[in-house]
Amino acid sequence: MPLTIREQSEQVKAAAAEALPAEVLEVFDRNIQDFLDQGIPTNSIKAGDVLEPFTLDDATGTQVSLDQLVESGPAVIVFYRGGWCPYCNLALRTYQQELLPQLDAFGARLVAISPQPPDESLSTVEKAGLEFTVLSDPGSRLADRLGIAFEQADDVLAAQSKLGLDLAKVNAEGAVRLPRPTVLIVDQDRAVRFVDVQPDYTSRTEVTDIIAALADLK
Repeated sequence: MPLTIREQSEQVKAAAAEALPAEVLEVFDRNIQDFLDQGIPTNSIKAGDVLEPFTLDDATGTQVSLDQLVESGPAVIVFYRGGWCPYCNLALRTYQQELLPQLDAFGARLVAISPQPPDESLSTVEKAGLEFTVLSDPGSRLADRLGIAFEQADDVLAAQSKLGLDLAKVNAEGAVRLPRPTVLIVDQDRAVRFVDVQPDYTSRTEVTDIIAALADLK
């Protein structure tokens, strides 16, 4: 039986605890606790809200609109931090392997959105062998409209820099705003039917929860 995303995340965290410098781990752990203490923002997107139309570039630079995403059925929209994030990568691979094959039964489409530019998104697609749409949200402006964006803290940026990651260089427009890991299910009327915002960025929405929410739509 395949491991759940939570189980895979625990393995990544255990490996990081052994490999990363103690001072870096301390910053990351404190950052996670801060997010947990803050909880889900009160202004974040909620079930029953109707999404305003948007258009974003895909991995090849082609524009894709929300109306296109929901043209033939509901859209499962996944906001992730970027291809540099191991927790994002394991979630996207799991969705590719376990979620995508089940979506035809619901007439649903899967799309993932991050603040990385299209060329970086293409790298994510190529590396993970993803077969679903990956879109670029420069400056996390769409995520901000949905109330799920945040500014990365200076101490976290410094810790990431020690590991060779410059967030301003891998994100579009040099922005350091990121989305909280979030899954939305949006119907053909652009109404949000399911929302799962994760305050802890090491956590992700499980495939079983997404399938159960799609089943409720039928």
